[in-house]
Amino acid sequence: MTFLVTGATGTVGRHVVAELLRRGAPVRALTRDPAAADLPRTVEVVRGDLTDPASLAASGALDGVTGLHLITFGGAALAPLETGPDLVALARAAGVRRLTVLHGGGPTPVEEAVRASGLPWTVAMPVEFMANTLEWAEPVRRGDEVREPFPDRLSALVHEADIGAVVAAALTEDGHAGHEYLLTGPQALTLRERVEAIAAARGRAVRLVELDPGEATARWRAEGLPEETIAFLLDVYGDTPAEGRTVTDTVERVTGRPARTFAEWAREHAAAFRPHREDTA
Repeated sequence: MTFLVTGATGTVGRHVVAELLRRGAPVRALTRDPAAADLPRTVEVVRGDLTDPASLAASGALDGVTGLHLITFGGAALAPLETGPDLVALARAAGVRRLTVLHGGGPTPVEEAVRASGLPWTVAMPVEFMANTLEWAEPVRRGDEVREPFPDRLSALVHEADIGAVVAAALTEDGHAGHEYLLTGPQALTLRERVEAIAAARGRAVRLVELDPGEATARWRAEGLPEETIAFLLDVYGDTPAEGRTVTDTVERVTGRPARTFAEWAREHAAAFRPHREDTA
């Protein structure tokens, strides 16, 4: 009853691993660099690269695996994986009985292969990750401010640990096959409310500086974002789709406990937003 987690060192993958361990399940983690994995000692870490399915066969990554969690992006450039059919074929040949996949925001070869696999599958479809807020850590730590456009946009952002909990449930329990789970937190919050939560958690005020779309575009270009990404951000932030700002009860229905709040997330990560000694020197 081994469970293989791909993307195990990522934002969500680490929580999938932790939740499987909490459930007492044997966990194997796939990574391109086992030496840098920094996972619990009870996790079996194996080398493999989803862009090279043969590497999974060479390492025996799928040997004895009951459930497999897949991601849809990989490689050094984190591009959409084109190897979905090969990965699913390997899983089927190894006797894998359940598949989960983390939705990548649109159609991808891996998710399409999972859906067409003939194996029981579950798709986890999270909205914005609470962890994305860590992008504010440095400017908050150094300057006590957040500079963003569309400060009143709503997001039902979800705690990454709740995503991991839903994936682990789908891998280890009956009743989840064929489900697409839209995962949100328990509240739809504006950027203003998120900034207030960060300030409360770290015990120090944070200013929110509103950028107009032109200023935001200039900043993103300076950061090297592609034009298509900038256009996407302006569209999504300026007119957030309903599914991104509408709260669901999926986390509670699947896991049996309420979804974690953003205030909880902010308290867990408060240290990332507090000034370091070198920031104030």
